[in-house]
Amino acid sequence: FLLIHLFLISSVLTATADSTSENFVRCLSKKTDTSSSIRSIVYSPTNSSYTSVLEFSVQNLMFISSATPKPQFIITPTQESHIQAAVICSKKHGYLIRVRSGGHDYEGLSYISYKPFIVIDLVNFQDINVDIKGSTAWVQAGATVGQVYYRIAEQSSTHGFPAGVCTTMGVGGHIGGGGIGFLMRKYGLSADNILDAYFIDVNGKLLNRKSMGEDLFWAIRGGGGASFGVIVAWKIRLVPVPSIVTVFNVQKTLEQGATNLFYKWQNSAHKFHEDLFIRTVVQAVNGENGGRTIQVVFQSVFQGTVKELLPLMEESFPELGLAAKDCTEMSWINSTLNIAGLSGQPLEILLNRSQQSKGYFKGKSDFVTEAITPTDLESLWKFMLARDISPMLINEPLGGKMAEISVSAVPFPHRAGNLYNIQYFMPWGDDSATARSLEASRKLYDYMTPYVSKSPRGAYVNYKDLDLGVNQDINTGFMNASVWGEKYFKANFVKLACVKRKVDPENFFWNEQSIPPFQAKWIKKGKSGRQ
Repeated sequence: FLLIHLFLISSVLTATADSTSENFVRCLSKKTDTSSSIRSIVYSPTNSSYTSVLEFSVQNLMFISSATPKPQFIITPTQESHIQAAVICSKKHGYLIRVRSGGHDYEGLSYISYKPFIVIDLVNFQDINVDIKGSTAWVQAGATVGQVYYRIAEQSSTHGFPAGVCTTMGVGGHIGGGGIGFLMRKYGLSADNILDAYFIDVNGKLLNRKSMGEDLFWAIRGGGGASFGVIVAWKIRLVPVPSIVTVFNVQKTLEQGATNLFYKWQNSAHKFHEDLFIRTVVQAVNGENGGRTIQVVFQSVFQGTVKELLPLMEESFPELGLAAKDCTEMSWINSTLNIAGLSGQPLEILLNRSQQSKGYFKGKSDFVTEAITPTDLESLWKFMLARDISPMLINEPLGGKMAEISVSAVPFPHRAGNLYNIQYFMPWGDDSATARSLEASRKLYDYMTPYVSKSPRGAYVNYKDLDLGVNQDINTGFMNASVWGEKYFKANFVKLACVKRKVDPENFFWNEQSIPPFQAKWIKKGKSGRQ
C-alpha cells in the first residue's frame, strides 16, 4: 500500500510539473508576436540541443556536472518581446529567472539556481551600432567585450572603450557590475561611461533612461543589473585613444629584486600619469635552479609611443629599468589582444564568444589602501611558496580618473584612498583538484586579512564570491545581506536596496547575492530590527 501511495504521489507531482511546463510555453506564445514561433527559441531538457545550448556559454567547468542544477527552460530571445514574455510568464508560473549575457559569472549565478528556474540567454542580442561622429555606440547586452572592441576599430583607429581584459565577457553583466580595465585610470569604469540603456522591468515593461528614472539608471550601472530586471542594451560613450600605444611585459623574480620593485609599484602606480597603466601579476613559478620562486610580471599599456614612454618611466619608475627593447608599439585594438594573451592572432578572434580553452577556477578580490611593507611581502612570498598550489594575484592600480569620480556616482564605491585592487585567481585542470584548490584560495584570502581594506573589507562584485555570504532565501533581510553587500558596495548598498524596493518590491529577481528590497524596520535601533 505504501509503495502504491508513493507511486501515486510521484505520478501527480510529475503530471503537475509537466502541466506547469506546458502552460509556461503556452503563456510565452500568447505574450509574444505571433509572427514568430516561440518554440524555436525555447529549449527544454527533452530537446536534443538543450545541453549544447546550456554549456556553450558556461566558462567555468566547475559548474558543468551532473550535480549542477539545470533550468526547466532555456530561452534564446531574438526580440525584446520574447524577454518581456519570459518575465511575465515566469512570474505567473513560479519560475525564477537567470539572465546570461556571456556566462562569466564567477559563481555561475547567471545559469544556476537551486529553485525551479529558467535561463534567458542573450546570445542572439549581439547588435552593435557605432556612431563615430557622435562618439557613442548602442551595444546589445549579449555582445562580448571583444565584439565591442572590434566593431569600434572597424570604423576608427582612434576610438576605444574602457572595459575589461577578457574578450569573451558579455557586456550585460560586465558593465552591470562596473567594468574595470586598462583604461580606467584615464576614463573610469565602463559603468562611468554609460549614457542610456534599454531595460525590461519586473512587469515586463521596456524602459530607457528617461522612463526608468535616474535612481534605477544609477543602480544598474555597477549594482548588478540582474537584481532589478533584464539589461537589453547599453548606450556607451566612446573615448579617444592614440593611433599608437606601447605595451610591455617585464618579468622579475625574487632573485632579480621583485620584492622592492613591487613595493615601489604599490606606492607609485596609482600616481602615475593617467596615460600609463601598469598592473602586476604575482605567482609562484619554477626557478632557474630547479627550486620555486615568486615572479612578478609588470604588464602595461601606455597611451602613446615608446619615445614618449621612456622618459616618463625614467621619471616615475626608473627602478624597473625599462628599455626600448622591452616595448612594442601597436594600435590600441591590437593591445587588447596582447593583454588578453592573444598576441599574433587575427583581429577576428575578438568576435569569438567562447574562450579558446576552458578550465576550473575560483576568484576572490580585495582592495589595498596602504602599501604592504617589504618585510610583510617576504612573509607573503614564503606563505605562497610553502604550498604546492596557490592562486595568482592580479593587481590593478587605481588613482587617476578613478580617484576623481565620487564614491556615489555609480554603485561601485572603491575610489579615492584605494591604491589597487587584487584578484586572487585560482585555476586548476580537473575536478579531482577542486577541493584543495578552493581551500588554497580561501587560505591565501584569510592570510591577506591584515594587509587589505577594512570596515568593511572591500570586494569587487564582478569577481563574485559566495564565500562572503549569501541570501538564504527570498526573505533574507537587508541586515543579513549587508554581510556581503557592504563589501561590494559600502554605503551605496542602502540606496541599492531602496531602489530595489521601488522597482521589485516582491524580490522576483532574486539570487544568492541579489540586492534585497529595503524595509524601514531594518534600521530600527537594537537587535529587534534585524532579520
